[in-house]
Amino acid sequence: MDPRIKSEDDGKDGKLNNSHHILLKARRQIIGDRIGNNPSLFRGEGYDFIELHEYIPGDDTRHIDWNITAKMQRPYVKVFREERELSVVTVAMLGGSLHFGRDRFKIESVAEAVALIGYSALSNGDLFTHYNFSETLVDEVRPSKKRFAVAMSVERVMGAQLLRRHADYNAMAATLYRRVKRRSLIVIIGDFFEIPDLRLLAKKHEVVALVVRDRLEEKPEPMGYTSLIDPETGILLEGDFNGRNVKRYAQKIREHDAALFERFQKVGIRSAKLYTDANVSVTLRRIFEGRV
Repeated sequence: MDPRIKSEDDGKDGKLNNSHHILLKARRQIIGDRIGNNPSLFRGEGYDFIELHEYIPGDDTRHIDWNITAKMQRPYVKVFREERELSVVTVAMLGGSLHFGRDRFKIESVAEAVALIGYSALSNGDLFTHYNFSETLVDEVRPSKKRFAVAMSVERVMGAQLLRRHADYNAMAATLYRRVKRRSLIVIIGDFFEIPDLRLLAKKHEVVALVVRDRLEEKPEPMGYTSLIDPETGILLEGDFNGRNVKRYAQKIREHDAALFERFQKVGIRSAKLYTDANVSVTLRRIFEGRV
């Protein structure tokens, strides 16, 4: 299917059916994982520090306090008490560029990721919160342990106005820094065609970035002289999209993404790409299990 001719207005029934399909698929996946004795997606910092004690065989070496160890000349480890629940927050960054995809819109991948993360949080007894952002905060699903919170989040993502909207990542980071008081696992889901400053947010919370892309936008095909509409501005773009120009565009995307992931690494943010033709559950497991 040609992404250039897909329309945002598929009708309310179509969007509702898509939401139900995404929710049903996500619930089946989470139930299947539980039956298969797979661990929770989340290994966040849901712990309270209690004390230091001298290392004894069997202690987790990841909890060694190297500053104290250097001073005492003997290894010391931090002792934690696990909290009863983790605060899990998903953030959908909504802009016109998500209204794109060869066979599936990127917004559908965003919604499926929200559903899987939400149901996984609830199955683990954690609190789940969701935010929709574009230029500013669009709406919020308040912290909950009920399944309706996940369903409401997915429906609001799928029902969001995308065309002529721009996702402002820096405004989102500043807003969440003020609004989210409790230390949380925050999963930001968007296509990240700008490089945001998430340093302060990452100091206060554990932040994960899920970069949603369609392979066609990273490796476009030559189209010759073509007219396209910018989905974020509505401006008509005309030009010769020949092989040379397409290669130049693809190179700029690669350079942008290299800088983006370098920024994530510098500020301690785990990140991964989620392509529209990929298995969302597999991608999430890889990022939370540290394999990407």
